[in-house]
Amino acid sequence: MMAGLVALLVAGCGGGEQGDAKLIEYQRALAEALGQPAPERTAPPNIGAFPERDERLFEVAETREGMLNVYALRDCHITQLVAARNNQLGRVAPPSQQWIYELELWRRLHACWHSDVPDGLSDANRERLERLTLTKTEQLPKVSWNSLFDSEEWVRSFSRASSPLVPDDTRGIEAQFEALSWLHQATLNQFNPEWQHPSSTLENHLNSLRSRPLTAELLRALVLAERRLTEANELLAANLRSQRGCTALASPADALSEEMADMAAFAWLDQLENLASRWLEAIDDLLASHVPPPEAVDDYRHNWLSLENPEAPLPALRQARSEHRQHWQALARRCT
Repeated sequence: MMAGLVALLVAGCGGGEQGDAKLIEYQRALAEALGQPAPERTAPPNIGAFPERDERLFEVAETREGMLNVYALRDCHITQLVAARNNQLGRVAPPSQQWIYELELWRRLHACWHSDVPDGLSDANRERLERLTLTKTEQLPKVSWNSLFDSEEWVRSFSRASSPLVPDDTRGIEAQFEALSWLHQATLNQFNPEWQHPSSTLENHLNSLRSRPLTAELLRALVLAERRLTEANELLAANLRSQRGCTALASPADALSEEMADMAAFAWLDQLENLASRWLEAIDDLLASHVPPPEAVDDYRHNWLSLENPEAPLPALRQARSEHRQHWQALARRCT
């Protein structure tokens, strides 16, 4: 039986490095072992479209203060910061730099309000400082969210213009995990005046996310693997329903199960599930550290990124793998 499996693998090895090719070869070997024709393969559905910009961002009202009013708070050291934000370059700064600006502005206002500066201000200017500090405190979590969900780097990670993840293609993946970890810490520590947030560090992590649309690649690979495994499950289920299922087997069921478990498809499924679990858990931690998301993002998260929703890609693949093991166990009990 093993010689037949090897010949089959060699004959169909044109795209053997691809995850789908590994699963297709497993389907063919399984069909031959069960005495059935290879299953008719179907294309999986497309991954969901990431929410549009106006659906995924929070509205943050612009804070307007005349320069004379800002100058009256000069001891808070915000004058040059506000001027830089209002100049031509500041107005077109990318979302990440806008977050850096808002974070620094909040820190200076917060430090000023908790210093002896307010004691030397007029009533109007002290009230203005208090109002600005409260406003920026309330806005900062939404600005933090917008800086991520309005960034080209983050949106690209979910791009439909992508292909399924290829086995052993690890380019830049660990750097992307480091990026998510840093962004997570940045969110948790944005109200911590001691936490450092160098602009260069932020941009380097965003560059790592830009290197490849990893979320989309993983989602596509999960959806495709679940479809191929479901097709394989139908082969096993058909054998279990057949009156001559055991006599059709090319070898004893327990031997077949061991032979099949050594095929490359299962190593790929382990690799894919482990990587997807790590990545989606990291995304889940990052999103959980932010404010509750807009409805469209919450829906996308539930449908495509969830670790619990049985219809989301990762839990669906886990369920298909569980059913596959159960079918083999049933076949072994019946035919051994």
